[in-house]
Amino acid sequence: MLSMTPTEKKTIDATRALAMDAVQAAKSGHPGTPVALSPITYLLYNERMKYDPNRPNWQGRDRFVLSIGHASTLIYATLHVAGVKSLDADGNPVDRPAVSMDDLKSFRQLGSRCAGHPEYGRVDGVEMTTGPLGAGVATSVGFAMANNWLASRYNKPGYDLFASNVYALCGDGCSMEGISSEAASLAGHLKLSNLCWIYDLNRITIEGDTELAFTESVPDRFKAYGWKVVEVDDVNDLPALRRAFDEFEATTDRPTLIVVKSKIAYGCPTKEGKESAHGAPLGDEEIAGAKKFYGMDPDAKFACDDEVYRQYADNLGVRGPKLSAEWDAKFASYRAEYPELAKELDAIFSGALPEGWDAGLVPFPADEKGMASRASSGKVLNQLAEGLPWLVGGSADLAPSNNTWLKSETAGEFGPGKAGRNIHFGVRENAMGAITNGLVLSGLRGYCATFFVFADYLRPMIRLAALMEIPTTFVFTHDSIGVGEDGPTHQPVEHLASLRAIPNLLVFRPADANEVSESYKAAMKATKNPSAIVLTRQNLPTLDREKFAPAGNVAKGAYVLADADGDPDVILIGTGSEVGLCLKAADALAAEGIKARVVSAPCWELFAKQSPEYRESVLPKRIKARVGVELGVELGWGKIVGDSGRFLGMTGFGDSAPAAKLMEHFGFTVERVVALAKETIAESE
Repeated sequence: MLSMTPTEKKTIDATRALAMDAVQAAKSGHPGTPVALSPITYLLYNERMKYDPNRPNWQGRDRFVLSIGHASTLIYATLHVAGVKSLDADGNPVDRPAVSMDDLKSFRQLGSRCAGHPEYGRVDGVEMTTGPLGAGVATSVGFAMANNWLASRYNKPGYDLFASNVYALCGDGCSMEGISSEAASLAGHLKLSNLCWIYDLNRITIEGDTELAFTESVPDRFKAYGWKVVEVDDVNDLPALRRAFDEFEATTDRPTLIVVKSKIAYGCPTKEGKESAHGAPLGDEEIAGAKKFYGMDPDAKFACDDEVYRQYADNLGVRGPKLSAEWDAKFASYRAEYPELAKELDAIFSGALPEGWDAGLVPFPADEKGMASRASSGKVLNQLAEGLPWLVGGSADLAPSNNTWLKSETAGEFGPGKAGRNIHFGVRENAMGAITNGLVLSGLRGYCATFFVFADYLRPMIRLAALMEIPTTFVFTHDSIGVGEDGPTHQPVEHLASLRAIPNLLVFRPADANEVSESYKAAMKATKNPSAIVLTRQNLPTLDREKFAPAGNVAKGAYVLADADGDPDVILIGTGSEVGLCLKAADALAAEGIKARVVSAPCWELFAKQSPEYRESVLPKRIKARVGVELGVELGWGKIVGDSGRFLGMTGFGDSAPAAKLMEHFGFTVERVVALAKETIAESE
């Protein structure tokens, strides 16, 4: 080992041994990278980061993101030896380690804190669920942006409350994934000097040497993005690593990429497909040999010398609490001098909404012509922004179409040297989703937007938001074949079904402007659910709420919008633009003496959470004649309309023509709904 003191070597090697033992006990995992990169986490946590192990949620902390999540034992072992504490449900520290030795022993087992990849909310000290390669580094851009935004609004002379750095550890796989390129490009443009990616250049992937598929110069690529690039020839050269981190901290005009060369531990995959330490346990014999090489007892498992714990306790354990106590004292003085701003920060830190946050939401008057729900969405966002100062977001180069621009003179834009509330994400949907998750994980209420058909590009980040239980808001416009002339490539048909398949995601498809407003209200109140708000390009009539049920029922997911006297003969159920079609069909049926109930179902997930009694009041089991109408595929509707019901939707892709022509061509007409209603009535008798 190069340039390590005996204590440093012992501490780093202990982390390596714990990582190897955890993988071996699980008979599953990736030991190579944790063994190779332990010097990096040692330096970051023990010497560099502003981090209090007793308070891993301290708001003034630096953040570390393990983008190479398969190397999870690296963060688990580091949190263990660093003495990081657990938090209770209220975020207060408790006398239990975030990762105990027993937790390491149960790595990858059912119910273990130490899952195969780091999971946000399962282990205190894990800043995010990294999941797919590249997601971590992309989200780290959101963390860095959030710190700069918070600093811009809340830092005052003498009160640098927000001056944190963000570190992300990545590898060749992260670098190959397109999301990292999207995020790095934007980070370079924004000159995020508080962002440091540490790139493990080990030249190994699952199939073999990276030369098989990856021969570009990553340092040159990042220089082209506008990053500072520092190269370290050996990960075990601690003085060289320290100098690299010094260069990052001295750089004030761009993000930094530190390229660190390492060797994947103990072999590599062969062209014949033989597994190695990269993706499989080492085996007892090889672990014993490694421990002997490190000067450790080769037969001891899950052993850690007291000197290792003392090394962290004497450094991080002293420095971290001192820094957080100083920050607390500063914030106490800040509270006395800037009470209103401190009150906002309390809400941000706790995930609460400020008092009167929805006071600016004004009901829309009835209007037969109405407006596109993408247009009413823009009005609602601006109304919300007045009462929710930390509502921050933007579109993937589509703000004029998505109507996501916050128009207040004080909103401003986020750019190099500017930290306004409007973000230009560029045409980078996947990174946009990750970055917005980073904003939300930092306490901001982040939103992002694009056309609905492009939900495919950011679906992995929607899934991660749902998995992490964070309230990211995803806004989608141009929601159906109503897009018209753009044709089937831009006409989403399967997307509603695919998003509804994601657990914990609230999918809203509002029927008019007031349902749009109520959808946003429900999304803002959801603290553990991300939301997708799906909006039209075409105009929708604003319903007369004196005649129809109140739009506030959106909070229940589905509700009786218009009813007949007595038991209905048929129930017509629609979402979004098709609710208006159901109302017209109900009138046509009434003219023939057929009683129809119209149900608006903007959010299936919220409806599923209602009591059985409420759900029965909306969709009584005794009424089997039902028609579902939606400009999408049928998947999922069978549970709503039942065996006797009918569904009017899409069975294939759309076509290129004016929207009205497409509606007629695909059968979205009053006549077709009426015919289906009569069919289901006949079958259910």
